[in-house]
Amino acid sequence: MGDIEKEQFKEWEGKTEAFIKKHPERKDFFETSSNIPIDRLYMPNEMDEAYIEKLNYPGEYPFTRGIQPTMYRGRLWSMRQYAGFSTAEESNKRYKYLLEQGQTGLSVAFDLPTQIGYDSDDPHAKGEIGKVGVAIDSLKDMEILFQDIPLDKVSTSMTINAPASILLAMYIAVAEKQGVAPEQLSGTIQNDILKEYIARGTYIYPPKPSMRLITNIFEYCANYLPKWNTISISGYHIREAGSTAVQEVAFTLANAIAYVESALEAGLEIDEFAPRLAFFFNAHNQFFEEIAKFRAARRLWAKIMKERFHAKKEKSLQLRFHTQTAGSTLTAQQPDNNVVRVAIQALAAILGGTQSLHTNSRDEALALPTQDSARIALRTQQIIAYETGVTDTIDPLGGSYYIEALTDQIEKEVEEYLNIIDEMGGAVTAIEQGFIQREIHKAAYQYQRDIEAEKQWIVGLNSFKITDETKPELLRVDPSVAKLQEQKLKELRDSRDNEAIAIRLAALKQAAETDENVMPFIVEAVKAYATIGEIANVLREVFGIYQPS
Repeated sequence: MGDIEKEQFKEWEGKTEAFIKKHPERKDFFETSSNIPIDRLYMPNEMDEAYIEKLNYPGEYPFTRGIQPTMYRGRLWSMRQYAGFSTAEESNKRYKYLLEQGQTGLSVAFDLPTQIGYDSDDPHAKGEIGKVGVAIDSLKDMEILFQDIPLDKVSTSMTINAPASILLAMYIAVAEKQGVAPEQLSGTIQNDILKEYIARGTYIYPPKPSMRLITNIFEYCANYLPKWNTISISGYHIREAGSTAVQEVAFTLANAIAYVESALEAGLEIDEFAPRLAFFFNAHNQFFEEIAKFRAARRLWAKIMKERFHAKKEKSLQLRFHTQTAGSTLTAQQPDNNVVRVAIQALAAILGGTQSLHTNSRDEALALPTQDSARIALRTQQIIAYETGVTDTIDPLGGSYYIEALTDQIEKEVEEYLNIIDEMGGAVTAIEQGFIQREIHKAAYQYQRDIEAEKQWIVGLNSFKITDETKPELLRVDPSVAKLQEQKLKELRDSRDNEAIAIRLAALKQAAETDENVMPFIVEAVKAYATIGEIANVLREVFGIYQPS
């Protein structure tokens, strides 16, 4: 280093020390959200050759730089806005609007009763119908939801877990009515029950039968829906519950390992189902850490599949993922600031190599997004895609000393967590013992304390506040939705062949009591217009209901 550079460093160091003395509480400026220390400067060193060796090319193992050789130069990510509210009729209108505005895939949000397998007229559903997503009680609702939307041309993602098999069966039945064969369908069901026990809470059955349902779906789709992603293993909700970036990757991969082991124990071959595994990650505020997180996750999964499970197909080694910007970072205060947050988070996901992206709307800390807010969120992706030039080259930050150091450090810390979970007996045991939940709770508690102590600044919340704020116009769900759904159910039960329903539900129960794959029986029950609650209740009777300890 020359004399001029030394003087500049000395001056910079003095300013840094002065800043820390003035703001001792702001030392978190110099570490990531996962408490990884950030050096003042990253320079060339003896690791250069190792970095170059590890980087490889995009589309090559271990896929640090992306799973496709051309990435966005060949094809942009899917712009898939998560939407659903009120009735199937209202949600169908929103889907058509978003497709007209340039959205390239659908992502369905279901209301809480649907997510936990209750019909809209069930007492457990009271007060929640159509609130956080669309109410789906039967195939009739599903037919309306996708009316005039060609399912052979649109990829659909469904955020559904405990009753994933039922909603997938409904989707297959709707497609059949459109004349679309199962092998033509493309899309994803979340189907990730382990993170429900960890972070989200929309479980129905205990872990063991829940894992059986998941492997039944793996097997069924391998035979009949070759283009369907059978699971979206979710770190998103783990992060929303308060985890760090490292914990998000570690616990997601631990769950993924458990799903793979469960499928292998059920007799499936690794390369039969692994190519259709997908992941779902959060894009948070710490820009560079998020980019490094995605790169580290891709590299780790490739190694796990190759070295631990001996997968042979290249697609089995590739971590394909959808990203959603971080709902937990949105503020009810000064909601227009959320547009900026979402844009930065979306850019991090894109620079990290996501295959699919949802951008949150500015008003989601207050209510379901209005149509205008949903359009702005979609336009955010389109501006990044078509105006910024970030898609012109692949992995543009690859080789950055900072990015590569962060990628390595995240990989190292994730491996440490995975070793601990392996020693405990795997993710299911770690969940049952509360280890994963405790780790997330500790991280969330510390983050909240930092906000309250103003060590972590949230613009508009604990800093740069205003008092004369005007609240935006919000979307309100009509409370008459509940009565409408109840009326639909009454008409359905009066008009369908209830004897055929009873026969098909009895066949499902018998299959559930054995080791038989239940998916074909669920499909047949759905086609006869059995409701989600009727099917889930049969499985509740056989499998029981999960009670957290």
